[in-house]
Order: sequence, then structure tokens, then C-alpha cells
Amino acid sequence: MTAVAARLTHTDVLESEAVYIFREVAGEFEKPVLLFSGGKDSVVMLHLALKAFAPAPLPFSLLHVDTGHNFPEVLAYRDRVVATHGLTLHVASVQDYIDRGALRERPDGTRNPLQTLPLLEAIGGGGFDAVFGGGRRDEEKARAKERVFSLRDEFGTWDPRRQRPELWQLYNGRHLPGEHVRVFPLSNWTELDVWQYIAREAIELPSIYFAHEREVFLRSGMWLAPGDWGGPRDGEPVEKRRVRYRTVGDMSCTGAVLSEASDVVEVIAEITASRLTERGATRADDRLSEAAMEDRKREGYF
Repeated sequence: MTAVAARLTHTDVLESEAVYIFREVAGEFEKPVLLFSGGKDSVVMLHLALKAFAPAPLPFSLLHVDTGHNFPEVLAYRDRVVATHGLTLHVASVQDYIDRGALRERPDGTRNPLQTLPLLEAIGGGGFDAVFGGGRRDEEKARAKERVFSLRDEFGTWDPRRQRPELWQLYNGRHLPGEHVRVFPLSNWTELDVWQYIAREAIELPSIYFAHEREVFLRSGMWLAPGDWGGPRDGEPVEKRRVRYRTVGDMSCTGAVLSEASDVVEVIAEITASRLTERGATRADDRLSEAAMEDRKREGYF
């Protein structure tokens, strides 16, 4: 081991791997795009991508599948970041698909499972052959099966049997016309790694990631935010609680956690003591069945 390698921290190694992946994709694919929702993982991805190509401009655009039930604070943050860096953002709207009858509202009001069709059509319509996503292997067991480069067929579907070996960080991006590759630069990161990197790089996040007073109601053991999506129901009283969000998605299925962690240091301490994964604790859409995430991934979801 060289003296330089000996000085690299765990965070340095993760950053170096992610930067390498971004550069590899930029060199190997014709038209990549980065999924950017304003959630912490996509924020870290964008930070790494900007770092990978600085001082040159980002060589690809951003894409967000907007469910129409996103948290207002997160959308405001998303738009501010895009404007600050002069980036191009493509938005695929689930509401547009519902309005024209291509999708139908679910009885539970959750729109996360409705994102697949807008996502696939945005990828196909934009001619994107590589799509960066913020999925991490520690989040959920279906995501633990993913390679860094995940081949999707001409219908956008995922077949775990077509996963390619990635020995020695050699990534195979070859694909047939109509196919594309999902790329996960944060595959080997954990939730704690993400927060430690946010602390080291002083990355700004949407305010809902930190403890704040908010109106919430309890459903199936999760604190959900009231909204146009249909919550709360009768018998679900709205309360004011001090909460924060570990992960951010559709308001109808993303639960808050009771918390006093008001800054990055306190969040890191809270995560270190937690025994629950962020999706296991706060995402109702992953509780629909044991294979909920894998079923959606096979259909084309991330």
C-alpha cells in the first residue's frame, strides 16, 4: 500500500469510486441523464457529478418524475439548485398521465407505483441511454441485488438473470438499440456514509431532513403528512409533532420519524443508534408486499 493510499479515508474511497463511475459513463454513453428529485441521495449524486467534471459544465441533464404529491420544500429546493448551477431539468408529471387517462389513481392515494410509465416514456422520448439513480444496496433487499450498471431491455424492465459481473470495477455498458442502462454511483454507500459525506462537504439539504414542527397523523405505525392525496381518514386525528424525514418521496407513502435532530451532527448520531433502515421505517410503498420493490423494478421502476 502506498503512502497516499494509506491516507485515504472510507469516505475518500467512496467518493473516488463514484467520481470514476460518472466519468466512465460520460465517456462510454451518448446521452446520460441524472435522476434528481431534491432528495438527499440525488443531492449527493449531483454534488459528486459536479465535482467529477469541474470546472467544465455538467455533461448531462437532470430528470425528475413528479408525482404531484411531492413535499413543497423539496420542490422549491430542487428548482433553486437547478437555477444556481444553470442546469437543464426535464420533468415528467404523473398528474399529466392521470389527466389524459393513461394512469388511474390508486384507492390508497399513493402515486409512487405510478411513476414507472412516465419514467420509461421520458427515457425513451429523451433518447437517454444511461440513467443515474441514487439507489443504494443497504436500502432494500431487491436493491441489494443490483449491479452498478444495470441493463434494462427495450421495455425498460429488469431481469436479475441478465446482471453482468463487475470484477475489478470493470463496467460493461454495451446494450442493443432501444435498451438502456441504469447506473448507481452510490451502490456501495450506506445511509450513514451519505450523511457523513454531507457533513464533510457541507452540502445543503431541504429543511425537512431536520427536526421541525409539522402537522402529521398516524397510520399503520407511520407519521404521514396531510395533503391533497387523501389523508387523513376518519379516526386519524392530525397532531403537531416534532419530526424529520429520513427519506423523501410521495407524501402519501413517506413517513416522518419523531426526532430532535436539528443539524447534521445530530442526525448522524441518531442514524448511528437506529436499528431500522430508512425505507423500512418510513416507506409505506415498500410494505405493500414482501416483493414490492422487486416487482416494481421488474416493471421498469428504480
